[in-house]
Amino acid sequence: MSALIIFGLLIALMLTGMPISISLGLTVLTFLFTMTEVPIDTVALKLFTGIEKFEIMAIPFFILAGNFLTHGGVAKRMINFATASVGHWHGGLALAGVFACALFAAVSGSSPATVVAIGSVILPAMVAQGFPKQFGAGVITTSGALGILIPPSIVMVMYAVATSGMLVEGPNGEVVDAASVGELFIAGVVPGAMLAGFLAFTTWYRARKNNYPRLPKASFRERWTAFREAMWGLLLIIVVIGGIYAGIFTPTEAAAMSAVYAFVISVFVYKDLTLRDVPRVLLASANMSAMLLYIITNAVLFSFLMTHEGIPQALGNWMVEAGLNWWMFLIIVNVLLLAAGNFMEPSSIVLIMAPILFPVAVRLGIDPVHFGIMIVVNMEVGMCHPPVGLNLYVASGITKMGITELTVAVWPWLLTMLVFLVLITYVPAITLTLPGLLGM
Repeated sequence: MSALIIFGLLIALMLTGMPISISLGLTVLTFLFTMTEVPIDTVALKLFTGIEKFEIMAIPFFILAGNFLTHGGVAKRMINFATASVGHWHGGLALAGVFACALFAAVSGSSPATVVAIGSVILPAMVAQGFPKQFGAGVITTSGALGILIPPSIVMVMYAVATSGMLVEGPNGEVVDAASVGELFIAGVVPGAMLAGFLAFTTWYRARKNNYPRLPKASFRERWTAFREAMWGLLLIIVVIGGIYAGIFTPTEAAAMSAVYAFVISVFVYKDLTLRDVPRVLLASANMSAMLLYIITNAVLFSFLMTHEGIPQALGNWMVEAGLNWWMFLIIVNVLLLAAGNFMEPSSIVLIMAPILFPVAVRLGIDPVHFGIMIVVNMEVGMCHPPVGLNLYVASGITKMGITELTVAVWPWLLTMLVFLVLITYVPAITLTLPGLLGM
């Protein structure tokens, strides 16, 4: 009954058009003050301690790094390197777009940032070379979603924050800890590379079928020049992932390092960003960070309410007693998350759903790292379909195409992503092999 009241109130507030963060906060306060005897100072304490987590500091740093890279000429050089590498294949520029999105995703941590940085440069070039606008828009909109799967990823940090400190009893009575940010980053490497390959194959197949343009094959010298120019941006991948695995710094410290590194190469190495532009980038990053931190604060309150009312535990008991096994549960989770993607953006979905679903997943024997990556892939799909797909709106601004037209354009790649989602869901080895080999 408590769950019905809480979620009914939340949905009713969201239907009024109220922002999700405020809807969460009002739902919690209304329920606590009218139906429980929880003292007000507990709510205030939870608001404060909710964002008093070291991992959360990674979010503003990765946002800042992504903004420096977006405005600092890194994307342009990555596109040149990608074009020199694969431009001579069928649909050369489109394939270069997929490759460039994968590279930029490995340094930015943000999906919309990847769409803006790569799409604003490569889409006009594709149209000028003779590609249909819809084809180019479909490629970049879906490939940009790699920004939250290939580490570093802000959504992975959100999942780690939402489940941190949760010690849940596993199927054999053992206590299972939540996944760390470092584990999630390493686990995202193989799935990220696989999805990039799937999207590239779809792009190549459609380009070959429709005989879309190819570029002349670049010489070794041209490829080396393009690589040398992009090298400073590519080194950031080694700085972040290599530093975390080597134990030189934590994921949060890696985020701070990436922000400083992105500032230095954008302003002093590539010089595409002047010191006069830096305050504008800082302000944009602060705005985005404040918005996400406000959502996190209210989501932590919502998670506290769920735990206080015993809803995750009750859900877990019900599913076990109903005889649901792990693969049935994962089907339900996928349907639930894909449905939620129709109405909410990824950060809100992860922060609301993860604390509820995580204990049930662990109780059914599902690995926390595998479950986290599966949630991230669901969020990728949600970013590419209407009505609230963020990538669609970003791509719409770049291409000047309507959302309906863009939705039709992305379908071939969206179907590819759904096939990949099924693979990730039911083949845990894709996610867990690399962390296992690295002793994580």
